[in-house]
Amino acid sequence: MKIETGAELPAYRIESVSPETMKVWAPILRDPNPIHLDREVVKAKGLGERLINQGPINVAYVMDMLMRNFPQGRIVSMTNRFVDNVYEDDAVEATATITGVEKAGDETRVSCDFALKADERSVVISGTAVVAVPNT
Repeated sequence: MKIETGAELPAYRIESVSPETMKVWAPILRDPNPIHLDREVVKAKGLGERLINQGPINVAYVMDMLMRNFPQGRIVSMTNRFVDNVYEDDAVEATATITGVEKAGDETRVSCDFALKADERSVVISGTAVVAVPNT
């Protein structure tokens, strides 16, 4: 992939968001919110019938996409906006477009606009990131 403004990064896709993953991550994230663990609570709160994935996991999907595209890079900054929830069994895809490329010493800083999209509802997270990539 050529690093240039306007280039689209190869997408990273999760075919099905797993409720088992939510259970594993709840204590790691210190997020015991029952909307991630108990369908009856989700129903009682009027939020549908499926468990809701933790926000940090959704952001991690985007980070995974960035690191797969820039395996020698490091994320320098990242801002995001949560637009909608991701539910158990959703298929999601992280995408990004390069919006700027700036050489800075021994690295190149790559700015991107990104989105995490759920097949059923479109964009669930949008934002920007800067990834520093070593010059070769």
